[in-house]
Amino acid sequence: MSVVDKNIITNTNVEIQPVAGRIGAEIRGIHLSPDLDAQTVNIIRQALLKYKVIFFRGQHHIDDASQEALAQLLGNPVAHPTVPTREKTSYIHELDSTHGGGRANSWHTDVTFVDAYPKASILRAVVVPPAGGDTVWANTAAAYQDLPPALRDLADKLWALHTNEYDYAGRHIKASPEAVQHYREVFTSTVYETEHPVVQVHPETGERTLILGHFVKKILGVPSSDSAHIISVLQDYITRLENTVRWRWAAGDIAIWDNRATQHYAINDYGNQHRIVRRVTVTGDVPVSIDGRHSVTRKGGVPKPEATSESA
Repeated sequence: MSVVDKNIITNTNVEIQPVAGRIGAEIRGIHLSPDLDAQTVNIIRQALLKYKVIFFRGQHHIDDASQEALAQLLGNPVAHPTVPTREKTSYIHELDSTHGGGRANSWHTDVTFVDAYPKASILRAVVVPPAGGDTVWANTAAAYQDLPPALRDLADKLWALHTNEYDYAGRHIKASPEAVQHYREVFTSTVYETEHPVVQVHPETGERTLILGHFVKKILGVPSSDSAHIISVLQDYITRLENTVRWRWAAGDIAIWDNRATQHYAINDYGNQHRIVRRVTVTGDVPVSIDGRHSVTRKGGVPKPEATSESA
């Protein structure tokens, strides 16, 4: 059954179909284009904030150039800080299963090792295996609400160090030697370290969301063993099935997600089958903690003087 959300939709040709209870919706009746009118762009923006990740089927007409231009409707596109863009593009990051680094099968929020990490990502399916290769998203705002009050109070006070120089082989147990080499030579060609609050205030919705995922190296101010336990407990709330949505890709599908309120996981279950997806990200704001402090880059960028929980 299609849903017309009267708080979002004024164009009755557009339908929104929630995919899961807490996150995700398919939008029908929109032919994506850089030339979308303001009313349609507003529908997309509002649906993105409400559902966290939105899906569009059958957008075969979108190519690299139009995908980059489409991203401009949501903000300013930004290239990955270390991985080269696809040839003849300015911003597209291609994930090809036949090349090292193309199988991102670990829970993460995109590029949290920099301070103003992307606010949104647009992913386009180009080649899809006959079976497998789904992507799962998790709602980090719903996860925060699920925390018992005592855990919520603890999380509110915590800060974490994020880095692109994380334990890639440990997080990607089936990583090929080529993927590990790609990670070392390309992904960590410049090492970044940034301190983020574990809980940020979403700049548009005001929701509190958790900033975690595989780029987290440690919780600041606590021993390593305690840090690992705390991260594991909070991460388990994020990835509870109730907080997730799983998308079965078809070539031509496009997913757009709010990178400030989600994590995602690309399932590596398709063996030697070929999978290509192309992503464009949109620059975001520096996260703000619930007590008004901003994230701080410590390595790889221009360090900022703001104090965090470790240096305050």
